Order: sequence, then C-alpha cells, then structure tokens
Amino acid sequence: MKAYIEQYMAETGNTGLLDPHAVAEWAYHRGLHKPSVRTIVDAIASDVARFFREEYRTSPNGQRYRAKHAVRVKTGNKTMSLWADMDDHRAPRDHFVRSFAQRRQQIVGDCFQLKTDVDVYNSKFPTQSPIQIPLDFTYDVEELQIPITGEKAA
Repeated sequence: MKAYIEQYMAETGNTGLLDPHAVAEWAYHRGLHKPSVRTIVDAIASDVARFFREEYRTSPNGQRYRAKHAVRVKTGNKTMSLWADMDDHRAPRDHFVRSFAQRRQQIVGDCFQLKTDVDVYNSKFPTQSPIQIPLDFTYDVEELQIPITGEKAA
C-alpha cells in the first residue's frame, strides 16, 4: 500500500494533502488494489455501523440521544462490535454500562493523543507562542446542556 500511495503522490502532483477516497479510487482503477469478498462485507458492515451510530431520537423531555450503542468484544482472535438499541427492553443493562465505559476510554485516548500531538508540535516550533489545548470539558458540557430558548447567543 505504501508503494502505491507514493506512486499516487508522484503521479498526481500531490500538495501534501491526501484524500483516502481519491487514493483508493486511483489504486482501484489501476488494478493496484482489488477488494476481496471480506473487504466488501466489511464495507457493508461499516455502512450498517455508521447508520447505527447516526441514529438519534428525542426523549420525552426534549433531549436528543443516540439510539444505538456498541460494545467491542473479543471472541478468540476476532474482535467485533455488538450493537443494542436503548429503547429495546431486551438489551441488557450491562451492554450499555460497557458501551459507555468504552466510549469514555476512547475519549481519554483521543485527549492523550491530542495532548501529545500539541506538545510535539510546540516543541518543533519553540519560537512561536505555544498552542494551548484545555482538556477539562466541564464547562463545555454544561453549556451544551443549557436548554435552547430560541434566543441567539451574542
């Protein structure tokens, strides 16, 4: 894959910004990357998971919530995501406990990586004012929880 990405960049006069879809289309049309049946099934499963992830509903008190939640589970050497709907009374509570914990851990991992990236960037450009990224989201979440009253913020 690395070789054909480099070939793509050389042939297209790439500006340093890469669109994975453009690279994939380019590689596919040149016969450099052929999807297997497994790849096709994975692509369809990805579409299904995206549909699950993007399904939102509104609670009786007006809160918009994500309807379906995933838990990553490992069976043998295979890892998969199992989804459950919050409105499905058959879905076990433990599934949601695990899903919410896993999502929180993803957020922590994202924050750790963001902090690392900012620290490295700042160390590469020590003469510039360092970029500051606060990681305490308390006020951000509280602000988003304020009910919309129809008035626009100034």
